[in-house]
Amino acid sequence: MIAAIDIGTNSLHMVVVKIEATLPSFSIVTREKETVRLGDRNLVTGELKPEVIDKAIACLGRFKTLADSLGVDSIVAVATSAVRESPNGKDFIHKVETEVGLTVDLISGPEEARRIYLGVLSGMEFNNQPHIIIDIGGGSTELILGDSEEPRCLTSTKVGAVRLTGELVNSDPITETEFKYLQAYARGMLERSVEEILANFKIGDSPQLIGTSGTIETIATIHAREKLGLVPSTLNGYQFSLQDLRTWVNRLRKMTNVERATIPGMPEKRSEVILSGAVILQEAMTLLGVESVTVCERSLREGVIVDWMLTHGFIDNRLRFQSSIRHRSVLKVAKKYQTNLEHSERVAAFAFSIFDQTQGQLHNWSVDERQLLWAAAILHNCGHYISHSSHHKHSYYLIRNGELLGYNETEIEIIANIARYHRKSPPKKKHDNYRSLLHKEHRQMVNQLSAILRLAVALDRRQIGAISHIQCEYFPNFKEMKMFIFPSLSNDECALEMWSLDYKKGIFDEEFGLKLVPVLMRAG
Repeated sequence: MIAAIDIGTNSLHMVVVKIEATLPSFSIVTREKETVRLGDRNLVTGELKPEVIDKAIACLGRFKTLADSLGVDSIVAVATSAVRESPNGKDFIHKVETEVGLTVDLISGPEEARRIYLGVLSGMEFNNQPHIIIDIGGGSTELILGDSEEPRCLTSTKVGAVRLTGELVNSDPITETEFKYLQAYARGMLERSVEEILANFKIGDSPQLIGTSGTIETIATIHAREKLGLVPSTLNGYQFSLQDLRTWVNRLRKMTNVERATIPGMPEKRSEVILSGAVILQEAMTLLGVESVTVCERSLREGVIVDWMLTHGFIDNRLRFQSSIRHRSVLKVAKKYQTNLEHSERVAAFAFSIFDQTQGQLHNWSVDERQLLWAAAILHNCGHYISHSSHHKHSYYLIRNGELLGYNETEIEIIANIARYHRKSPPKKKHDNYRSLLHKEHRQMVNQLSAILRLAVALDRRQIGAISHIQCEYFPNFKEMKMFIFPSLSNDECALEMWSLDYKKGIFDEEFGLKLVPVLMRAG
């Protein structure tokens, strides 16, 4: 059990995780946050204010008490921009150590960027493709270029939501003159970092922009509320465009702080600094020439955890850690809910076999959908953790709320629905979970992949590996598919598996408009 504390310019954050060394991975136990505003420094001396220091000390004391009560083995704390730049920053760190008993590492801008990169890698799939990461903090903005391996470029610029608000915004609502200066200042400060990022592009690179931080999560939240009418259970993978951002910047600049505070989804105190943060993001996206940003909920805190795991030998290398993020995440959820992995892996193998043998004949789904089918197959029975009765419905709930990393909101919804329909009734429009799939293509995906999963589950009905493999042969003229079934033991009649197949194949037949004929192959 490890706790990571991020002493930021705007807020203090803590995340407590349980490390699972065998995967290697970690599970979030709890998160804590308090807006302290260390960046609200003395304008003349630049020092941290005594009253803000006291507030921070009290907050860190609460964090440490909570971490100790949870039985953590180690607390790793880092301080960033505000403490880094304050003349009395080191005095503050010493005070934290003497009064709270907490050792704080003061990290540089590039080191902060490196750990942000590690945090994002722990929660998103890059597939070795170049990505730009932007983290807008209270006092600085980090821009990072990476592609799953070592970061190609790490930059840190002294523009942040709290810093720019305190230094450049004096009117409420902001005046036209102040607003134009805010934009020009942000752009001018970011130009050098952006040039450095662009200089590290390789021929053919077209990187996606990944955004992390309170500013970006807030914009995503208010955008989702207005556009979708709800906030996704996870913002991981949520996208909004530069055009949408510009629209919100224009709306926010015309509002008073009180009016911004009433926007649905606006966190307490974020309204005071959201305009500056949004302008930083807008200018960065414009300079980079990107049209959209994808949200990642993991950042510096999680990067501190990953860095700790790397230095303590829990991870062999970053590439292995990143390339299998989805795989490890699914296995972590399966382990959490005590799933019978041997059975699940056999079911997944049968599902792959049916999927591969019918691809181009019954369906045209690609490797991406195949991976969603695998995740659903591994997790289809996790609902047993709650109850055997209606466990398929429980599986849906647990998958939806199981913090699957590397997947976006839509993909998690599809996986949960495929698992939900591995038994009992087929997908129906009256079901809330099925109705939440907004696109016709996603509903068709669930219909067909869940029909395949049903057959795969039937093929391991006794959960003993009674069937070694299958062979499918499709006869389009007769609208018939024969499934030749090879028992693991020559004298095994596989009666229960054959009965289960016959019972479950009706939905498969109806979905693909054919007749499935199971044929048990005997020795010789």
